[in-house]
Amino acid sequence: MRTATHPSVDSLREADIPFESLDALYASSRNYDTFVRKAVRLLAAAAKRGEVCYCADGGTFEDRIACILAAREGAKVYPGVSKSAAAAARAGIGGHFGAVAAVDVDRTELVRPLVVYDLADRALAVDVKLALAERFGDEAPALFVCGERALRIPLYEADRQPEYDMTCALVLPDEPLLEKKKFDFEDFLTVMRRLRAPDGCPWDRVQTHESIRINAIEEAYELVDAIDADDPDKMCEEAGDVLMQAAFHTLIEEERGHFTMNDVITALCRKLIDRHTHVFGGDRAAGADGALSVWDKNKMAEKHQTTFSDAVNDVPAVFPALLRAQKIAKRTAKGGWKVSAEEAKAHLEKALDALSGDDASLGKLLYAAAEYAYATGTEAEQALLDEVRVRQARYTAFEALVRADGKDVNALSEAERAAYTEAAERACKP
Repeated sequence: MRTATHPSVDSLREADIPFESLDALYASSRNYDTFVRKAVRLLAAAAKRGEVCYCADGGTFEDRIACILAAREGAKVYPGVSKSAAAAARAGIGGHFGAVAAVDVDRTELVRPLVVYDLADRALAVDVKLALAERFGDEAPALFVCGERALRIPLYEADRQPEYDMTCALVLPDEPLLEKKKFDFEDFLTVMRRLRAPDGCPWDRVQTHESIRINAIEEAYELVDAIDADDPDKMCEEAGDVLMQAAFHTLIEEERGHFTMNDVITALCRKLIDRHTHVFGGDRAAGADGALSVWDKNKMAEKHQTTFSDAVNDVPAVFPALLRAQKIAKRTAKGGWKVSAEEAKAHLEKALDALSGDDASLGKLLYAAAEYAYATGTEAEQALLDEVRVRQARYTAFEALVRADGKDVNALSEAERAAYTEAAERACKP
């Protein structure tokens, strides 16, 4: 018997049928995974000496040990009555529902309606409550089922019940969308589809790829701004806005019958697996640089890029000019135009000497700066943004100092402007 603590074992005692239980093995195991491994080894060894009947309460495949044993050659399975189905019935849940053992609640995708069975003790109930609260919110409606009783409780009371045993289960019915405190990805798509429905939001219904194209750029920049500010709350909000833009464009194509969100996620997972062959395949990578080399190799193969020119011309044209320039400098360097930091600096100085006030010479100077940034391992776009912030702060300090002295910023002498500028620089060191 998996356990002798279950009420069903009383029938064996009444019939005077001898049995052994795995309770002592369970008590001596470090965790449930260890218990399962030890139990399987013990039962396999016993089966070599003769026939063994392993009994688990509930349905056969609600017990992890039984699942492992059932897959072995020569095993016979005698199904039992599902305890998750019994708990669902007592809680008034009909139709489909998810079911998971309490010990496995942190390793399973959880969806409601949900039955968590084998809630055998309070410590386990604490773990279950925490895992479910993270997913559904601690005030989610639940039913605590123990024997023939089904008590309605908020989820946060799951570990506050007077008793626990192998017959106890926690049942979480589904909630109407508008009553939920926490939402999942499917809820998000439901909301988005509702907005796009014929009776949804008039604004959302009429949007196209073109009409909301710029929103994706704006939301991405706002996320970057939140990252730069190291503001977790803002990052959470802006990451959601970026996700919404991705979903919006996907749902438009779903309506046209071209692809779905599942296709998007499938393609993304496939790409991550195929490009990380140093993790999921036979490649090796020494450090971050090695990992990037493997990524680039796999990316070129995936995109059927047979020349470095293919990669160079694949840089998105909508990138900000400085970012695009550095990307192209990076890809041309991998294709034979690699320059050292000294060479890149010489190119920059040459472009500066040739600067003549026209667009072409300025463009050469800016590209040389982007090339120098790549050669020295600096992000040109970020470096310029950092300098812009410094200049903003310095000018703000400069104007404040001038105005504090009752002067006009446009009526300063050269000496005054220099003095105020130097004071502002001292006040706003990068």
